[in-house]
This record gives sequence, structure tokens and C-alpha cells, in this order.
Amino acid sequence: MTSNSAPAARPAHVVPQAMPRSIAPPRLRSATTEPAWVKWTLIGTALAFLTFFLFVPLAIVFVEALKKGWDVYLAAIVEPDAVSAIKLTLIAAAISVPMNLVFGVAAAWAIAKFEFRGKSLLLTLIDLPFSVSPVISGLIFVLVFGLQGWFGEALRDHDLKVIFAVPGIVLATVFITFPFVARELIPLMQAQGTEQEEAARVLGASGWQIFWRVTLPNVKWALLYGVILCNARAMGEFGAVSVVSGHIRGQTNTMPLHIEILYNEYQFAAAFAVASLLALLALVTLALKYAVEQRVKAEAGRGGVPAHADSPAEGPELSEGAARQGQKRGTDDRSE
Repeated sequence: MTSNSAPAARPAHVVPQAMPRSIAPPRLRSATTEPAWVKWTLIGTALAFLTFFLFVPLAIVFVEALKKGWDVYLAAIVEPDAVSAIKLTLIAAAISVPMNLVFGVAAAWAIAKFEFRGKSLLLTLIDLPFSVSPVISGLIFVLVFGLQGWFGEALRDHDLKVIFAVPGIVLATVFITFPFVARELIPLMQAQGTEQEEAARVLGASGWQIFWRVTLPNVKWALLYGVILCNARAMGEFGAVSVVSGHIRGQTNTMPLHIEILYNEYQFAAAFAVASLLALLALVTLALKYAVEQRVKAEAGRGGVPAHADSPAEGPELSEGAARQGQKRGTDDRSE
């Protein structure tokens, strides 16, 4: 007996349910998105500030320097006292920048790559020139190396002169500028860590090989950036150098000190002429700084690979035997 069971009829009062709609999340405004008037107000304020406090004074320096013609301008630059001030400024920078380069690299390498007692104290001492007035630092050198200072009598007995002479100017410049290189390298080295150095050590590299072929290529642009800033501060330093120089015209005056003397003597054309040279040096420094920043951005866009990472380095190469020995050593360590 077959039964033809028909499907149950749907009750008339039952309404088919609609599929739930997906509700789109509300669009959040970016944290850096502001109304147009706010953006242009900020840009206009920044441009106005730069115009009145940077561009206009810089333009005035060159206008006043050339106000009486090229003859007066060139005469102020080739004047013997001006030439002596330019030479002394370059000498102080040429001595202090390499010294701070060596110190900055050594301090940054020690702080970023090693753990030791007194590490925080060393970091604090590196920042000391930023927190102490340059005039105070100059007075410290006078109290230490002056005729009435701690080493004054010994220096006088050996006919050595530090204060009111070139050595004192170099010492003051070195003290004021030594944080720049170290402070550019320390954050970068700390961010990079020690993995690459440890890998090079496992592969048999010596300490100097690790430094020249691993550490230095990774920090070369930060190193150059710090050297540029250090050189700019060395050539423009006034406070500390003013205290230890003695203001002896033609002997211990740097360019900033020579500009002050000329201005106080109402030789405005000559003062602005020498100041224009200092401004040109500052503009060259800014151009170099910009070039370094662009190069760093370009390398970061390519993955941050050092420019000469694929080129053969100078010095003894890591042999294949050393590499195999390092790999075997790492395998044995993992098996243990």
C-alpha cells in the first residue's frame, strides 16, 4: 500500500525571514586629518616664523656685506686679522672633529654593544656639554690650566701655554662638540643589536674585521651626519672660546670673535663680510646634511642594504674552513 504524502503546507501567517545585512563599520577619521583652515594656518605660521627669524636675517647679512661694493667686501676678507681668524677657526675644527669622531665611535660602540658598570654614568657625561653653559665650560678650563689654576705653575715651569693660546681654543671646542657624533650613533647601534656581530664572530672574524666590515658599514651615514653637525658647531662656537682665547687680534681670535670685535668697533661692512663667510659655511653644512638625509632615505627604500655590502672588502677574507668550523660549532651547541 503506497502512501503519497504531500509536503506540509506553510502556515499563512509565517513570513519568511530576510537575510541579515552586514553593517559596514563607521569610517574613522585619520588622527592626522584636520580641516583645511587648520592645516594652512599651521603652515602659514611656520613659514612666517622662518621668514622673520631665518630668511630675513640671513638675507640682511649678505646685503650689508655687499652694501659698499665688492672692493670693500674683499678687503675685509683678505685683511690680515680676518685671515688669521679664518685659519684659526679651520684649525680648531680640523683638530676637534677627528678627535670627536674617534671618541664618538668608541663610546657608541662600548655603550651599544657591551654591558658594563658605569654605563649610565658614561651616558650622562656625554650629555654634559648640552646641559652646561659654554661660558662655564670655558671658566673650568681657565681654573684648571690658567696661571692660577691647578696645572698653571707646572705649565709655566715647562714654558707651556694653554689658556689664551691655540691649545685652549682647541680644548674648549672639543669639549663643546664631543656629544654630537656619539649621540647620532648610540640610538642606531642600540636599535641594530648585536646579532650581526655575533654571527661574524661565530664565522671566525676578528674584532677589527667585525668593526670594519659589519659595524661601520651599518652606521656610516649616521657617522657622517654626526661629523657634519660637529663641524658646524666647532666653527660657530663663541661662548667657551671667548673665555679661553683672550681676544688677541691676529693670534687667538676665531671668526665669531673677530666678527664681534669688528661690530663693536662700528666696522659694520667688515663685520658683515666675515659673517657672510660663516653663513656660507653654515649653508654648505645644511646642503651636506640634506644630501646625507636623502641618501639614507634612498638606502632605506632599497631595504637598508649598505652600499658596499656586496663588494669585496679589504683585508684578510673569512675562509671557507672558518665558516664550516663556525657552522659545526653552532650545530654542536644546539645538540648539547
